[in-house]
Amino acid sequence: MAATAEQKGAWVQSWLEAFTEAEKTAPRAAWLKRLREDAFARFWDVGFPTTKDEDWRFTNVSAIARTHFRPAGADKLTKKNVEAFGIEGAAATLVFVNGRYARELSQTSGLPKGVTVASLREQIEQHPESIEKHLGRYADQKRDAFVALNTAFLSDGAWVHAARGVVLEAPIYLLYLTTHEDAPTVTHPRNLIVAEDQAQIAVIEDYVSIGGESVAFSNAVTELVAGESTVAQHYLIEREHLKAFNVSTLRIQQGRSANVSSHSLLLGGGLVRNNVHPVLAGEGGECLINGLFLGTERQHLDNYMHVEHASPHCGSRQFYNGILDGQAHGVFHGRIVVHKDAQKTDAKQTNRNLLLSDDAQIDTKPQLEIYADDVKCTHGATIGQIEENALFYLQSRGISQAEARKLLLMAFAEECVDRMHSAVARQHIEGLIRAHLLFMESSPRHPIAPTPGASGTPGQTSTGKMTERALEEVG
Repeated sequence: MAATAEQKGAWVQSWLEAFTEAEKTAPRAAWLKRLREDAFARFWDVGFPTTKDEDWRFTNVSAIARTHFRPAGADKLTKKNVEAFGIEGAAATLVFVNGRYARELSQTSGLPKGVTVASLREQIEQHPESIEKHLGRYADQKRDAFVALNTAFLSDGAWVHAARGVVLEAPIYLLYLTTHEDAPTVTHPRNLIVAEDQAQIAVIEDYVSIGGESVAFSNAVTELVAGESTVAQHYLIEREHLKAFNVSTLRIQQGRSANVSSHSLLLGGGLVRNNVHPVLAGEGGECLINGLFLGTERQHLDNYMHVEHASPHCGSRQFYNGILDGQAHGVFHGRIVVHKDAQKTDAKQTNRNLLLSDDAQIDTKPQLEIYADDVKCTHGATIGQIEENALFYLQSRGISQAEARKLLLMAFAEECVDRMHSAVARQHIEGLIRAHLLFMESSPRHPIAPTPGASGTPGQTSTGKMTERALEEVG
């Protein structure tokens, strides 16, 4: 949908000035300059989406559109500042501060032969031929204004490459830190992950606020290319403070017999949009989309899944669970598209939600578009509260009400955790969930005292107060 003149008058001039300024320091490759210019032209034409766009009907991004953001400044952090966020057992760690690669905080030594992990900017400058054939080829800037905006301001991010047949047991950890600033800031992380035929790899993206609350917008895009018979796992963790806007897009391109899984954990952020778009382009592919979102206060957490079956004999599974308290608003929009040549498709979609308060809200929209005649596709969604009989049973066994609630909520969350294959990622994510559930339950209604944990858990990064929701209610 094209932007109106009134909309453009409100935001386009500031973005044009920012784009002109960003061009001065962008990587100089001619092909990348064309890609960026085309992307900004597309963004100029369409502008930000509105609730009149079907894919955005439950999420109003006017708070982003009307805010004047400036590029986040360089901020020097020490290893002591970030040591609490590390993941024990990671094969490599790349740290980005305000969108810029921090070599002194990263660790990339000891990787096996055939695995490359580096700054995307440095890879473009030193080995552009390895990047040009993939970057911007999959994420659709014509369809998604936020992808176009990210591509226009593309500067840095992570480059992960696994050569043919390489098996990397431990995950690669990408840590994106946003620091406190006096004015609203924006970053556009861009990640490119290429796993060649028969490779096995896992990548964790983690978005964290550090140093206090200030308005910040992270607009991230990740392109993941999985070759034939490749096994790839991707994990997204969002745990920024409640003044943060976070839009992330994961675009997956799967080859023949590739097996790819996407796991998302949304904990923080005032306004969050999580896009996952796999295309099963090769015959016999398998895709798992698995996620958990936990919202409280006045958070808005939107999950948009767009699964394309483009080849026959492929299977996909979507499992998303939501736990919402306070006045939180959750969204699940799962769309499965089966193209006419994708016979023998087997696709399933399930969304389950728990509402812990009368003011919490969930909008769920499972959707099927089937253009083939020999398929098996199902979808379903449930919305409920904690089961009173289960709560009573646990209390009758001598467990306090608070502990019983915590056990039931953790069991509900564990459904998603159990689908995670990486033991390192699973252990890390399970700890974050436990800490966050304690935070959610530490209200006058649920008297569980929050326990201090690692810096970056909700109790430490957020005051727990927002003067207003970072969106206008829809419907």
